[in-house]
Amino acid sequence: MQTIHADAAVSLAELGKNPAAVLEQSEGEPVAILADGHAAAYLLSADYYEKLLDALDDLALAEIIQQRQGQAHIKVDINDL
Repeated sequence: MQTIHADAAVSLAELGKNPAAVLEQSEGEPVAILADGHAAAYLLSADYYEKLLDALDDLALAEIIQQRQGQAHIKVDINDL
């Protein structure tokens, strides 16, 4: 059985009838779009999507920080730049 990763779900047919209403009723949270009873896609508000991208960027930066821990420090004077 497939896991649905959203608190709300609508059928593809419901989404097609009134996509603006589905987005409004989601209150900014993800909505699973179901086709044949399975999640075919997820509808995300622009704000939620941007927050998701920010979180992914943070994870990538955290990985870089971990990789660089323990490296020699280089002293830099801003006046030399």
